[in-house]
Amino acid sequence: MKVLTFVCVASLVASIVTPLWGSDVVVRPAESTPQTSVLTLQAVLERVEGSHPLLRGSQTQKMVARGKLLSALGKFEPKLVNDWELERLVKDDKTTSVGFNDTFVEMRHPWGVQGFVGFRAGLGDVEVADLGINTSNQPLLGIALPLLRGFMTNPDHAELQKSSLADRQAELEIQQTRQDLYLGAASQYWNWVAAWKFMTIQKKAVVVAEARVGQLTKQAKEGARAQFDVIEASQEVQRRRNGLIKAERLVEQEQYKLALFLWEDTDLVVPEQVMAPPFPSIDSVVKFNSDEHEKQRALTIRPEIQLVKLEAEFNHIDLEVAENNFLPNLTAEAQPTRKPGEFVLGLGYRFGVQLSFPFLQREARGDQLQIEGKAHRLKLLQHYRRQQVSMDVANAQSAITRSHERIQVSEEAFQLAKELEKGERTRFRMGATSLLFVNLRERNVLQAAEGWLTAMADYQKALGLYQWAIGGWVDGSELPEETDQTAGTS
Repeated sequence: MKVLTFVCVASLVASIVTPLWGSDVVVRPAESTPQTSVLTLQAVLERVEGSHPLLRGSQTQKMVARGKLLSALGKFEPKLVNDWELERLVKDDKTTSVGFNDTFVEMRHPWGVQGFVGFRAGLGDVEVADLGINTSNQPLLGIALPLLRGFMTNPDHAELQKSSLADRQAELEIQQTRQDLYLGAASQYWNWVAAWKFMTIQKKAVVVAEARVGQLTKQAKEGARAQFDVIEASQEVQRRRNGLIKAERLVEQEQYKLALFLWEDTDLVVPEQVMAPPFPSIDSVVKFNSDEHEKQRALTIRPEIQLVKLEAEFNHIDLEVAENNFLPNLTAEAQPTRKPGEFVLGLGYRFGVQLSFPFLQREARGDQLQIEGKAHRLKLLQHYRRQQVSMDVANAQSAITRSHERIQVSEEAFQLAKELEKGERTRFRMGATSLLFVNLRERNVLQAAEGWLTAMADYQKALGLYQWAIGGWVDGSELPEETDQTAGTS
């Protein structure tokens, strides 16, 4: 397992820190520490596209599709045949060895017509009386033509038709795999971003609490503060350290989950020492086109719909073969004799028409019944998929709208919590309140910040869900662009 190695995060060194969110906090990075690299969503999706084993594995379906097509075409490729036949005949106490050697090319058309062309060389003293020639060397021509069952519609031709659609099926399976992987990667990425940012807030909270303990300890030694306040401030430090440990564990958990989407060749890449970017600025809620327009676009693009349609095409081809099997097997033949004895007797060609059909047609009716049942199931499945896609689009639009509303509410709650914290801190300096209430106000700020970060992450995940619902990632061309990310939204 590889580790994505970047420069460590700049250490938070606070001087005299009193408030949690006030301007009195001074944070300076270490002078020798360069700026940390940022892991973006675009970089994550590019790694998914280029290296994820599930997506690369699905692309092998195209190789399988080409193999199916070649296998189906192989049943209709010309065959070179050399046939050597010899018989011993005894007549009037005289033994004669006669026969023939055939060299011909055998061909088969997808419509069911079979034929061959070549040359026959006689072995021994033979004549072909029915052709009116006195030589045993003659060209070969033969044909077998199905007149009813198997003409134009037959199992091998059906297999060729289905194999010609296998490449399209492979492409749709790749698109579906890509869509699902992109959605999973985007959702996990924003979970990691939210966890990472909350961890940095917890670090600041610990720095503030530790600085306050130092201030109160100094004041207690001078007799300006009671030792009780020092104990309470120390207790708050431990409480926040405990919260920081939980936050660090959550970041580790989310980064390991995110690593399942980050691959380099055959190894996982764990984003242990990278920095999360600021959340993109949100000016207003996303404007949608009409619901009907978006749903129609999704119904046209989503691979789930197209795969059901393609399976219905396969089933329709099988149904045509099943219906053709109800016809009698009527075959007309015109070809050279294939038995040396007949050839020696002077029979050059044989002609015939063969008719056969089962009385009860149980096999044909059984195949037809199965295929018609599958067709009915596919029709219901297609209706379900269409409704499912419509609900996916509506659900994604709802998720974006509601998460945007949550951002507004949580951001306002965050600002109010900071104002209360600032006021409580002022009252504490004036001796009008206790350290307990200051700690409670700061905890409320932490809680409000967590709610705001969660809402921001949910909004970005809702945008990803919408992109998935309308089929925006089927070909991997619509990767998220690098947006302006300001510190005001970090």
